[in-house]
Amino acid sequence: MAPFRIAILWRGDREARRTASAQNNRYHRIFEELSGLGIHAEPAVYDEEFADEVCEQLLKVDGVLVWVDPLSRGKTRALLDPMLRDVASRGPWISAHPDVILKMGTKEVLYRTKHLGWGTDTHLYRTATEFDAMFPSRLQSDGPRVLKQNRGNDGQGVWKVEPASAPTDAANVVRVLHALRGSVPEELPLTEFMSRCETYFASGGMGVVMSAPVPECRRSGDSDVPQIRRSNRDTRHRA
Repeated sequence: MAPFRIAILWRGDREARRTASAQNNRYHRIFEELSGLGIHAEPAVYDEEFADEVCEQLLKVDGVLVWVDPLSRGKTRALLDPMLRDVASRGPWISAHPDVILKMGTKEVLYRTKHLGWGTDTHLYRTATEFDAMFPSRLQSDGPRVLKQNRGNDGQGVWKVEPASAPTDAANVVRVLHALRGSVPEELPLTEFMSRCETYFASGGMGVVMSAPVPECRRSGDSDVPQIRRSNRDTRHRA
């Protein structure tokens, strides 16, 4: 019986795909473990430029382990996820399947599980209209908040937001800090900041979570993200 064939998929350019082996990448330990189990593992470097080529490769294996972030240097999984769904429908299993990620790997899960032991008072904004109508008053009444887009990584789309002016100030200025490494605090009108967030409702799979931060930070991937107290948490999801 032929050994199972597993493709390990990650993002890279054409040169990375040409030179990829089981030893010269960050996943080499996974290759080693699979080999020890008698499973043949092969690299499958992906980019939209040669997606058809990768698709043909995936259709020849038994399964695919996917290691691609939701956001990577301006690129998303908008083309990758439909391709993976198509591959899965034709036989090979996909881990993790894009539909599973949408149910479990997004910030909206905090809203869906708020009734469980770890949950808090969480709010879900499905449209920009809902967000525009409700976020300003919650910010003023609850104080500093943390916003997180529904799908993201490395601190991208994660913001600490706090009022920087009195509620009666017509400008309604806020102080914001992006969790992306190297970011610095800035002050700007709340309406301007909220306009920045409109892309989270317009791009596939994006959204935001809000909660009261604490001063300490923890390392999450390559970014420092404010920890969250067990208090009101607002989750915003793009329609």
